[in-house]
Amino acid sequence: MEVEQARAFLAVAEELHFGRAADRLRIAQPPLSRIIKKLEQSLKAELFIRSTRSVELTAAGAALVEPAKKLVDASEAARRTVHEAVHGEIGVVKLGFAGASVHQSIGDLVRRVKKECPRITLELESSQFAHVGLQRVLDGTLDAVIGRWDFLPTEIDSLVVGVEELLVAVPSTHRLADRSEVSFRELAGEDWIVLPSGFGSALYSRMSSLSMSAGFIPNVIYTAPDSSTLMVLVGAEMGCTLTLDSVRNYVQGENVTFLPIVATNKHLDVRLIWDRSNTNPALQSVLETARRTFAAFASPDGKAGSSTASPR
Repeated sequence: MEVEQARAFLAVAEELHFGRAADRLRIAQPPLSRIIKKLEQSLKAELFIRSTRSVELTAAGAALVEPAKKLVDASEAARRTVHEAVHGEIGVVKLGFAGASVHQSIGDLVRRVKKECPRITLELESSQFAHVGLQRVLDGTLDAVIGRWDFLPTEIDSLVVGVEELLVAVPSTHRLADRSEVSFRELAGEDWIVLPSGFGSALYSRMSSLSMSAGFIPNVIYTAPDSSTLMVLVGAEMGCTLTLDSVRNYVQGENVTFLPIVATNKHLDVRLIWDRSNTNPALQSVLETARRTFAAFASPDGKAGSSTASPR
């Protein structure tokens, strides 16, 4: 039994009148009679007892009512699901983020999506370093990533979701640890510990530009796998590092002092990035929610973010 046959059968079964059933279905009576006749032939059973004055269900017809309703309901459910998927009301969005240092941004977005788009599932993946997250957005294994980039390819769009301050983390026994702020020039000759870097990685790019402006090339002695390990190494007096106020707030580090730096470009934008060619409708719904969630970080012209990140 096909869905349209089930609709026709139910209309006649409920109206017990071919004329009224045809009006309800907005078709003429002869085509309706042909649909019912064809259904009876395929089932090899009479479904209605017809007379000049009445139409009644046979035992076979009465038994068919519930299966026909289930078929029509399943068809309607499938139609609704497809409509919702096409219009971004249902679906899955794979979202990466840098780790503990962007917990506030990711938490704000997840709560808002859960409230406004309850049928969209966010699949979260943490510890996505800037260059890795960018590559995964480009190759399509992630729909979007929250992180920090000083430079982005032209095919990437972005939305500013936060602003962070650059800090220098030094051992608490360091000669500059009691200072209220420090210039990069005072850090010449120090050993540096960094996070993995790659194209567009904001922290490494900013460290390079600050040290070059101060007249030295940083002596990088170790690359830490994550911010927690980075703070352990700084606390162990292995060196200093350029980090962020969010790391200070969310990542514990013993024997570590965080110092503001004297610089004009000492802030970094936290961005949500995505490939503008991504056709996932659910992503578009999440992006609209993100624009409302982080409207406070919109640029002066009213556009929240831009396609290319640049130093502040």
